[in-house]
Amino acid sequence: MSVQTHIAILGAGPGGYVAAIRAAQLGARVTVIESHALGGVCLNWGCIPSKALLSVVELGDKVKKAEDLGLLVQGPVTYDLARMVARKDTVVAALVKGIATLFKAWNIEHVQGTGSLRDRQTLTVTTADGALRDIQADAIVIATGSSWPNLPQFPIDGQQLLTSKHLLDLDRIPASLLIVGGGVEGCEFAALYSGLGTKVTIVELLAHVLPLEDGDISSTMERELKKRGVTVLTGTTVERLERSPAAIVAHLKDGTQVVAEKLLVSVGRGLNSRGIGLEQVGVQTGGRREILVNDQMETTVPGIYAIGDVVGKAMLAHVASAQGKVAVENIMGHQATVRYDVIPAGIFTLPEIGRVGMTGQQARERVLAAGQDPDQALKVGRFRYAGLGKAQATGDTTGLFKVIAESPSGKILGVHIVGAHAADLVHEAAMAMQAGATVTQMAEMIHAHPTLERSKTEIVSDSGSTTVVSPSTVSLLSGQQATPVAPKRSHSGLLNLNRATEQDFDALPGIGPQLAERIMEYRQSVGAFHSLEELRAVKGIGKKKFERIRSLVTVTPNAGLSDRRKKAT
Repeated sequence: MSVQTHIAILGAGPGGYVAAIRAAQLGARVTVIESHALGGVCLNWGCIPSKALLSVVELGDKVKKAEDLGLLVQGPVTYDLARMVARKDTVVAALVKGIATLFKAWNIEHVQGTGSLRDRQTLTVTTADGALRDIQADAIVIATGSSWPNLPQFPIDGQQLLTSKHLLDLDRIPASLLIVGGGVEGCEFAALYSGLGTKVTIVELLAHVLPLEDGDISSTMERELKKRGVTVLTGTTVERLERSPAAIVAHLKDGTQVVAEKLLVSVGRGLNSRGIGLEQVGVQTGGRREILVNDQMETTVPGIYAIGDVVGKAMLAHVASAQGKVAVENIMGHQATVRYDVIPAGIFTLPEIGRVGMTGQQARERVLAAGQDPDQALKVGRFRYAGLGKAQATGDTTGLFKVIAESPSGKILGVHIVGAHAADLVHEAAMAMQAGATVTQMAEMIHAHPTLERSKTEIVSDSGSTTVVSPSTVSLLSGQQATPVAPKRSHSGLLNLNRATEQDFDALPGIGPQLAERIMEYRQSVGAFHSLEELRAVKGIGKKKFERIRSLVTVTPNAGLSDRRKKAT
């Protein structure tokens, strides 16, 4: 009778517990050491709790629009944060209990305690009652994850200066909140608390929020946050804080001062690679203290593997789970690796974001590095939610689909979505990329109508231009080949600058969403366009672009002029 392989796993987050179950399925004896709750940060203080709270605000947003849809609701929308948090805790508890049930079903031993490497095959565990226990195993998997920031300039106290963990457990809605860091976490909490009625300010060092996302997506999200009343301050940082029992005053590098009741520190995470005995057994780490692993998730010490945030690759829960399965499959004699180029991700702002593959910036940089012209080697397609019948029917018209593909092969390099259900919708694109399908093959698949997935049929290579959206592929809505929202054109058939929507401007050749937003902002600032020449005043419209679009637009004389403009003219 063969001896059963024993695998010890240090950490029971989304990497550790998935690895444990997969190892047990493959016939291993499994011991899991976890110092806190099963499920790790993601389940207890991250992904699931934040989504539980955001779902309530999302529902509240819909109720606020109910009258426009014909649903009459008495009184304004109000939130009871204490009850929201209590429900969140119930959801989390049920899921944690589910993991414990799975461990029991697969005979996985759970040891409550803190572990560290003693040698290549031994973990020393300090259990919950203070006792020491050595666990010997044939292979060890490190899944210790990451932790919240602890920066000297932002001393976390759990009262005024908070981490996301603290912010998920507040029982009272703060009047004001300053968020330091405009990344994924910062933007999600900005959407959550602005929805609850908090005055939110984001401070981001780089030029845009969500700086690692595609440019069209980050600019769209910045615009949506501003619509929700969030003050977004980019290109600056907090230099010093003044604190009193009632408020925090943040002095920014650009001279701005922000006063807030509470401050969320949302600047990076620390990798939990210290104090677990890596040096003692010779496991090597990189410059960020990430544990170095090969494609099989094995460290520099044979028999010791590492997965999840602590290896410093894609720090996502589902990546940790995938890495966990790869690690134990290799331990058990199977060959497996992780494909990092086709990992989808969701950002649960309001609206959601879904993405897979390269951003537009990354694709252009790769093409330029190869000595090619991006305008010739790439095709970029955009399609607005407002062009879909389902979006119009449900009222979810805010959003954008974007596809980046190679030319002329049609190979999909990246897909980015912002809008309702974006984190779900991106998976078809991920599957297409995984299977090596082209953008045309993805678009030619027959999609059910009316659905948001119908957008994929609108994104197909148009060999005559640098855009992927072809007029010939517009959905047949109600038997007519037309988009649901018609451009605001004059009697001459030209786009009227004083009646056009942002989507209308975006549809003009060479404009795009960022420039369309600037045109709208300029029109709002002056009241209305007085002449075509005023387009030159919009940042980004140079001589060549102006000459290209002037034949497509018109201005109705004095139409919609503000009192300020009328006085000036």
